[in-house]
Amino acid sequence: MAQLYFYYSAMNAGKSTHLLQSSYNYRERGMDTVIFTAKIDDRFAEGKVASRLGINADAQVFSEQTNIFAEVEKLHQAQKLSCILIDEAQFLSSNQVKQLTDIVDSLHIPVLAYGLRTDFLGETFEGSAALLAWADKLVELKTICHCGRKANFVTRLDENNRPITTGAQVEVGGNERYESLCREHFKQLVWQ
Repeated sequence: MAQLYFYYSAMNAGKSTHLLQSSYNYRERGMDTVIFTAKIDDRFAEGKVASRLGINADAQVFSEQTNIFAEVEKLHQAQKLSCILIDEAQFLSSNQVKQLTDIVDSLHIPVLAYGLRTDFLGETFEGSAALLAWADKLVELKTICHCGRKANFVTRLDENNRPITTGAQVEVGGNERYESLCREHFKQLVWQ
C-alpha cells in the first residue's frame, strides 16, 4: 500500500543523502523512480540533488506553478514508476502537498518527501506544515547542535557569523549561511 512519508530535520541531518540512497535502493531492484527538487535551490545546479557526502542525481524541478500530480501521471504512463522522491519539500505549496496525496491515493505510488520543518525564526514552512498534517508517516532525521544535543532548529547567519532575526523566509544557502541548533541555543540567539 502506497503512503506519503515526510522525512524532516534541521540542516545537516543527511536528508539528501537518505533520499539518494532510497532512490538507489529502488533502482537496484529494477524499479523506476523520479526525483523532484525545488527550482529555487540551484546551489549545485538546477535539476540536481546533491549530498554533502559527494553523491548526486538528476532531478525534475518544481516551482510554485508546477502541477506535480500531472507531471507524475504523464511520466507514469511512459514508464511504470515505483517511487517519487521530493527534495527540499519545505518549498512545496499546500496544494502541491495535496497533489502528492493524489499520487499516493490515485496512482498508488509511494512518495518520500524530505525537507526542513522550520525556518530560521522557528516558523513552519507552508509545505512542511501541510506535510505534517497530511503525511501518512512522519520520520525525524536527527543531527546535533554544537553542544551535542539534538538540533531541532536552524539559524541564519550574517557574514560575521551573527544570527539574523529578520528577513524573507526563503534564502537558499548552506553551511556558510545556516547553523543547526538545539532549542536552548536557538532561543538564546534568536529570541534574545
